[in-house]
Amino acid sequence: MKKKLVSTLLCAAMAVSLLAGCGGSADTSATTDTATEGTDAAAEETEAAEETEAAEETASAGEGKVYYLNFKPEQADDWTALAAKYTEQTGVPVDVQTAASGTYESTLKSEIAKTDAPTLFQVNGPVGLASWKDYCLDFSDTDVYKELKSDDFALKDGDEIKGIAYVVETYGIIYNADILNTYFGKDYAVVKSVDEINSFDKLKAVADSIQENKDDLGVKGAFTSAGMDSSSDWRFKTHLANLPIYYEYKEDGISSTPAIKGTYLDNYKAIWDLYITDATCDPAVLSSKTGEDATAEFALGEAVFYQNGTWAYNDLSTNGMSDESLGMLPIYIGVEGEENQGLCTGSENYWCVNKNASEADIQATLDFLKWVVTSEEGCTALSQDMGFVCPFKAFDNYPATNPLINIANDYVSSGKNSVAWTFTTMPSEEWKNGVGSALLEYAQGTGDWDGVVTAFVDGWASEYAAANN
Repeated sequence: MKKKLVSTLLCAAMAVSLLAGCGGSADTSATTDTATEGTDAAAEETEAAEETEAAEETASAGEGKVYYLNFKPEQADDWTALAAKYTEQTGVPVDVQTAASGTYESTLKSEIAKTDAPTLFQVNGPVGLASWKDYCLDFSDTDVYKELKSDDFALKDGDEIKGIAYVVETYGIIYNADILNTYFGKDYAVVKSVDEINSFDKLKAVADSIQENKDDLGVKGAFTSAGMDSSSDWRFKTHLANLPIYYEYKEDGISSTPAIKGTYLDNYKAIWDLYITDATCDPAVLSSKTGEDATAEFALGEAVFYQNGTWAYNDLSTNGMSDESLGMLPIYIGVEGEENQGLCTGSENYWCVNKNASEADIQATLDFLKWVVTSEEGCTALSQDMGFVCPFKAFDNYPATNPLINIANDYVSSGKNSVAWTFTTMPSEEWKNGVGSALLEYAQGTGDWDGVVTAFVDGWASEYAAANN
C-alpha cells in the first residue's frame, strides 16, 4: 500500500502551517561527512562520542526521575520500552504506569495525592484542564513547547501553556475490505462499491442487507458488539456522541455551550439503533461486552464494521489483519450534506508536567519529553511503533506506517470536511457516564430514548453549571 506523508492530514484537519522538520540524526551525519581526514574507525568513534554527549546533555544534571501516568493502554508496552531506552542512555529512571481503560481520571486523582506522584500526566482538553490546571507547569519557556509546529496544538490557560498535544488521531467506521468486496459480488448487494456508501441511508441499507444475509457471508453481524463496559463504552458515550454535538455547534456557529439543545439527537438515535440491531449480539447482553470482544469479532471476520480509530491498528495487526484488509468510512448520521463529510480528526491527548514535583524531577521530565520528540529513538517509537501522527517539527521526517492514517489523509486530500473533536467540550466525565447508562438502558429495553435525551440535554446543563459555579 502506498504510504503518504501525514503532513497533509495535520495541515487540513488542524488548519496549521507546517514548518520544515529535521531528523534526529542530521547533526551526526553532518559531523561524519566533515570528517574527511582520519580513519573510518576514528569517524565512528567521533560519532559515538557525539551521541553519548548528546544523551548526557539531555539527562537532568540533578538526581531527577520521571513518572509518566500513561492514558493509552494499547501503547503501554511501547512506552515502557521507550522509557527503558532512555534510562539506558542517560541513567535517568523513567517509570511508566498505565491506567486501565476508562479509569484514567480516578487513577490520576489517586496517584497525584501520593508522595511519589506522576511527574507527567495528561488531560483531554479544556474541560479536563479545568480540573487539573493548578497542577500543570507552564510550558512557555521549555524546549518541548518550542518543538510544536503551531500554537494550535497548545492547551492554554490565559497566557500560560498548560498542556501540549502529542498525537493527532482520527476515528470513523473501520471496515473489512475483504468481506465487503465479497458482498459487492452478491446478487443481493444493494451497492457494488464502497464509494457508494456516502450517507446514513446507504450505510443502513448495506448493513441491513449484510445482517439479512450474514449466514451466506459467514459473519455474525454487520457491526461488532457495541459493548458498554468501561473498556468500550467511550466509543459511544463520547466518540459517537461527538457527531450530534459537532453538527449542533456547526449550525449555531459556536464552539462550546453551557446548554446543549439536542438538535441532532434523533440522528444519534438512528446510528445507535443501527449499531445495536445489525450486530453480532443481542442488545440485551451489551453490558457484558468489552472492547476486546469487539476487536476480536472484527479481526476474526465475524463482523464487517467496527467503530474505532487509527489507534486500533496495532491491535488489529497483532490479531492477524493485513493492511489491505482495512478501510475506514465516516460515521454518517443522516445530516444534510454528509456526502462531503470526512472522518473525525483531532486530539484529546495533552501532556502536562506536574509543577508540584521537585525541581530535579521537573527538569528530568522536560528533558525526557524533548528527547521523545526530537531523537531518532523517540520519533521512531511514536510514529512507527505506536502509529501516531505527532505535531512536532521532527516528525515531518517520520511518516507513520499506519494504513488507517493514510486513509485519513486521502479523505482530506479529496476535499472531504473533517469532523472536529467537539467532545472535548463535554462538561464532565459524570455527564458521559449518564449518557452511557441511558444508552445501555435503552438498548436493553429497561429504558426509553427519552432517558437518553434527558441525560444528554438536562445532564449537560446541570454538569456545566456544577463545573463553572
